[in-house]
Amino acid sequence: MFKAALFDMDGVIVDSEPLHHNAYYQMFSDVNIHVSDDLYASFTGQSTLEICKQLINHFKLPIGPQTLVDIKRHHFKQLFETDTALHLLDGVLDVIKDYHSHGMTLVLASSASMPNINRIFERFDLDQYFVAKISGADLIQSKPHPEIFIKAAELSGHEPKDCFVIEDSTNGIAAAKSANIYCIGYDSLHSEDQDYTNADLVVSRFEEIGYEALRSLQSKKLV
Repeated sequence: MFKAALFDMDGVIVDSEPLHHNAYYQMFSDVNIHVSDDLYASFTGQSTLEICKQLINHFKLPIGPQTLVDIKRHHFKQLFETDTALHLLDGVLDVIKDYHSHGMTLVLASSASMPNINRIFERFDLDQYFVAKISGADLIQSKPHPEIFIKAAELSGHEPKDCFVIEDSTNGIAAAKSANIYCIGYDSLHSEDQDYTNADLVVSRFEEIGYEALRSLQSKKLV
């Protein structure tokens, strides 16, 4: 049986994409650029810094990437503090508690900044279930590079073969597979225009990957 679950956050644990979308588009407006839906979708799963570097190159902006990052994070913080509708995705807290109660090691591996990760974890009291949290914003490489999941596996204390990743983005799935870690693609209503082809298993409900369901699938050699 798997020993560790490595969770993405945005789009897997919490439906924060609308807040990020609004924060990014406020930032786009501030610097007077038009970002197409296709270009925006290609950024899913990447760190804010990496996205801002790409925006500067694409639009030839005469400012540094950290300036864009700071603008976006300012907007996100304001939106987060005033949005009362933000909620955990259906079923995710149950599966987190299920894994934890069966002794599985949980690690958060998100491209979000650590301040944003901490805001989510504090609001929903999630720290009690996770042994570690890692932010892609603090790493050299961004998804689809495997660095974040290689480090997350190390933080879990288990070999990559004993871990699995839950991801909702094309870039995140690519990162997990490049790290040689089993990847479950979570295809939710909140994850638009993402490619799940390379995921080892694709689900649309967390009930499909509860502890006993995973054990049953492993016994049948389906995972």
